[in-house]
Amino acid sequence: MKVAYTCFTTELIHAGHINIIKEACKIADKVIIGCLSDKAIITYEKTIPTISEEERIKLYNSIPGVNEVVIQQDAFYNDIIDDIKPDFILHGDNWKETPMNSIRSHVKNRLEEYGGAVIDVPYTYTEEVRKIDLLLREKLSMPEYRRKRLKKVIEMCSLIKIMEAHSGLTGLIVEKTVVQKDGKFEQFDGMWISSLCDSTAKGKPDIELVDMTSRFRTIDDIMEVTTKPIIFDGDTGGLTEHFVYTVRSLERMGVSAVIIEDKKGLKKNSLFGNEVIHTQADKPEFCEKISAGKKAQLTDDFMIIARIESLILEKGMKDALDRAFAYVEAGADGIMIHSRRKEADEILEFCDKFRSKDKTTPIVVVPSSFNAITEEELAEHGVNIVIYANQLTRAAFPAMKSVCEDILYNHRAKEVDDRLMSINEIINLIDEIV
Repeated sequence: MKVAYTCFTTELIHAGHINIIKEACKIADKVIIGCLSDKAIITYEKTIPTISEEERIKLYNSIPGVNEVVIQQDAFYNDIIDDIKPDFILHGDNWKETPMNSIRSHVKNRLEEYGGAVIDVPYTYTEEVRKIDLLLREKLSMPEYRRKRLKKVIEMCSLIKIMEAHSGLTGLIVEKTVVQKDGKFEQFDGMWISSLCDSTAKGKPDIELVDMTSRFRTIDDIMEVTTKPIIFDGDTGGLTEHFVYTVRSLERMGVSAVIIEDKKGLKKNSLFGNEVIHTQADKPEFCEKISAGKKAQLTDDFMIIARIESLILEKGMKDALDRAFAYVEAGADGIMIHSRRKEADEILEFCDKFRSKDKTTPIVVVPSSFNAITEEELAEHGVNIVIYANQLTRAAFPAMKSVCEDILYNHRAKEVDDRLMSINEIINLIDEIV
């Protein structure tokens, strides 16, 4: 008995899926569909289906010609090849393209070990298929689906990676950048809307000068073209009476989390440390702000994360830990601990001591100054979220300045051309609706 196998993640069946099943029926006696598990989808595609595994299994079982539906746990098909040993694995020929070509190559090599074969089915390009693909993407970007995704990813992954974005284009870069390493895809889990980067992009100082209305427009620009979860830099949160409205607005927009720091007064960037005057909020005062924010939110999906400045202000480990436990008690959904040291020692010490008493509350770090430490090392000390808070902004400005200088110097653009992204690459990065 010849067995044909294909794997689906879709929530809506269209002509392309039906065509793959028809091709499978032509060459095999038994057709099995794999339903890629939620964990595998999160790990490899960095998204979460809007319907459950059980619902997807029921959907796939309803397709004419399908004999069996199984759960596939590995995006590289290893569990399926080991357990089922299908004679044929079918997929749309779009998996010949990067980055999915690495999966195809791996599957092809595994099947050839026992005489199996990969069947590349021509991808179905029709108006119906295009509309369904667009519908699924739009569904993932809806506030009610995007907002809950961060908590789900934290639950299923040992550590998640967040990259700053400050415009629609940088959001697209974060969303679409994928590399393949050691048998898995590496990509970012979400985006960080930094007040520093947002202010810098507008040519303003990072002192909470850019108002929330303007900052919300940045969120809108990014949300319009992406689907991944967003963590918002809320600075100090402002007055408690104002913070509750910020929480409601962010939650309604579909933002997954806000991080607020325990400082008050005129905000100065923390990496200046004690070179400028910082005033740390009193512990009860900041706890009250957290509690008020939690009471204001309407869903369980939204997260308020408390950022502790004690180490930045050299107030000591005990003060940082005391504040952390108090903020969790007040309702904080996570703790961000910050440092401006080049070494990660005090960050790791904090994480170890916090984890000795609190095993579950997510820990967030921003390794801007202590950037030699790896994500794996941070995860070993209980870190859940790593935010790369300003790297895209810092990469863009030197590159743009250098291009301007060279064009002025040479009175033409030829000398800078090999440093520029082609117009075709930019066009392909930006999705078209029509």
